[in-house]
Amino acid sequence: MLGYTLRRLVLLIPVFLAVSVIIFAIIHLIPGDPVDSLLKVGSGPEQRAEITARYGLDRPLYEQYLIWLGNLLTGDMGTAIVGKRPVIDLVGQALPHSLVLSGLALLFSTVFGIALGVIAALKRGKLADQAIMGGVLLGSTVPSFWLGLLLILAFSVQLGWFPVSGARTWSGLVLPVLTIGLGGIALVARVTRVAMIDASQRDFVMLLHAKGMPPMRIQLRHVLRHALIPVVTILALRIGWVLGGAVTVEVVFARPGLGTLLIKALNQHDYPVVQACLLLLAMAVMLGTLLGDILQAAMDPRVRAALQ
Repeated sequence: MLGYTLRRLVLLIPVFLAVSVIIFAIIHLIPGDPVDSLLKVGSGPEQRAEITARYGLDRPLYEQYLIWLGNLLTGDMGTAIVGKRPVIDLVGQALPHSLVLSGLALLFSTVFGIALGVIAALKRGKLADQAIMGGVLLGSTVPSFWLGLLLILAFSVQLGWFPVSGARTWSGLVLPVLTIGLGGIALVARVTRVAMIDASQRDFVMLLHAKGMPPMRIQLRHVLRHALIPVVTILALRIGWVLGGAVTVEVVFARPGLGTLLIKALNQHDYPVVQACLLLLAMAVMLGTLLGDILQAAMDPRVRAALQ
């Protein structure tokens, strides 16, 4: 198990390098120049050339990438061109807000998704099953930004229960968490339902029924435990995607998170900030995938046996 974990960590290195190259290339291919945000009205070519040389933007792209990567490996994310502050400070201020929002949304979707999936599996083919699956299907197709606007209109503007935007109070987290979590509930509920139905058809379940064990105890104690293996894997994979999904939601609710920082930096063409934000989101996806593989190997004896 330890050897498998180390091999998976080593495999992340080339993936990280490939992702960093793609992010760097895409950012520099986007039309626009951060120097335009720094030039004063009436500035001439000399001022532009001076600012461009000051931030190393006159060097070849491969040289700029190597400098950025070298600094990044030492923990230096660079300095914001427009904001003129260390990027690590900007990210350090925004990241906690995004982590809290993503963590609560993941917890919300996990608890309610598993609960609805269990109920749908136990009521398979009945009205409750059809209603739950229809509801989660609808929830998975609604765009998060549109759902967020509807929640703001209903619970903030009309009812006045929650603040429209900001992060001054904990009540400001309710609507963003619902916006992100409702989409996650759909995925978790579908996976839980399918996994429980599959697990309930295995031989050991028939043996437990033959021994006279109560059906509900079999489902909740034995079937659910086996069904949680793919669910846990999916949840680990969703860690990065939830953090990435928080980007648009933070903009809708005007929260000072990583998403707001990223959008602001994109509008200003602030390369170091955009690169840092995108790289963090990509690393969250990679680490979530790694965690999912490790958890699956730890929970499933068949996977562990295949690794030996």
